[in-house]
Amino acid sequence: MKKTVLRSYAKLIARAGVNIEKGQDVVIVADLGQPDFVRMLVEECYRAGAGAVTVDWAYQPLTKLHVRHQSVKKLSAVEKWEEEKMQHYVDTLPCRIYLDSEDPDGLKGINSQKMAKGRQGRYKVMKKYRDQMEGKYQWCIAAVPGKAWAKKVFPDLSPARAIEKMWEVILSCSRVDDDPIKAWQDHNADLAARCEYLNGLHIRELRYKASNGTDFTVGMIPQGEFRGGCDTSLTGHTFNPNIPSEEVFISPMKGKAEGIVYASMPLSYQGQLIENFSVRFEGGKAVEVKAEKGEELLKQMISMDENAAYLGECALVPFDSPISNSGILFYNTLFDENASCHLALGAGYIDTLKDYGKYTLEECHEMGINDSMIHVDFMIGTADMSIDAVCEDGSIVPVFRDGNWAF
Repeated sequence: MKKTVLRSYAKLIARAGVNIEKGQDVVIVADLGQPDFVRMLVEECYRAGAGAVTVDWAYQPLTKLHVRHQSVKKLSAVEKWEEEKMQHYVDTLPCRIYLDSEDPDGLKGINSQKMAKGRQGRYKVMKKYRDQMEGKYQWCIAAVPGKAWAKKVFPDLSPARAIEKMWEVILSCSRVDDDPIKAWQDHNADLAARCEYLNGLHIRELRYKASNGTDFTVGMIPQGEFRGGCDTSLTGHTFNPNIPSEEVFISPMKGKAEGIVYASMPLSYQGQLIENFSVRFEGGKAVEVKAEKGEELLKQMISMDENAAYLGECALVPFDSPISNSGILFYNTLFDENASCHLALGAGYIDTLKDYGKYTLEECHEMGINDSMIHVDFMIGTADMSIDAVCEDGSIVPVFRDGNWAF
């Protein structure tokens, strides 16, 4: 891949993704597979005015070793220096960039129960710091090709060609063309117009139906608003949290979801695949899950804490969209969620409440935003999906027909 094109991508992430303010620190979380691009991105962050850029490296084989050899007590421990580091982030609010390239099967065979207990223990300590930063900083998730991920998506290609092909599709889906920043401005304007229309309907319920058996109703928060594309932090900084992004989304009312949904794509969760699964809801809660592959992992996921089985997001994505039209199954939520309507189990987004900055985090949760240690998107969109909106005045307005926008 030409360095000039990769440079444009790095610039897009730094300037339109997190939109670094002069002197603001940046934390980049990345796997080991693309060090040259990470170096390029660090350079672009400095060019954008970053004060200091830190890279936290991740490596799945090391994660497997840690879980295998450490005790649950050790995996759960949060050291004093880690708390001091988190407090520093609370005080300074650095931008955070996540470069996703991990192997969808990279943690296959791991003791998932042991790993989950470790995460649960750490979450109890780290939550207070994360809550203090909620909505106050810029963040962006983008992707670079890892070798194992590329071979999973393109198994018939050589490793080198698979990585090159992955770069091509990542850059295309991310709108990295002659002027990617202008392309994102135009795209965000379209998403904003769709949000404006949906918010004007004053929706109280969304009803989903598809021929695969999905028959599902979910309730909305009266103060809820649809969002999509760029966001604005409570500190007044605009940013694009996902590159790519095709979704318009909202956080539903906790406790208001009934019916069953069938996944339309596999889900890669904690480095393992869950395939051909369904989730049934009663009283807003996932009360039954079934899967041909990874059912125990799915059950473990919805029991991570007391609210993990409730919904945190409803996202609308047309079947006729760039990522869907590529015909590629990415085995990666960042891409697959932007090819399909999806739901998320776990934490909701406080910024989907109108004037959310006026409320405390506790008040946002009392209004119906779910609070959980997980937020896991899973895809339910199909070519024949229909979605109707039940509005405040009792009218029913079509939102999706045959998998695409009805307006």
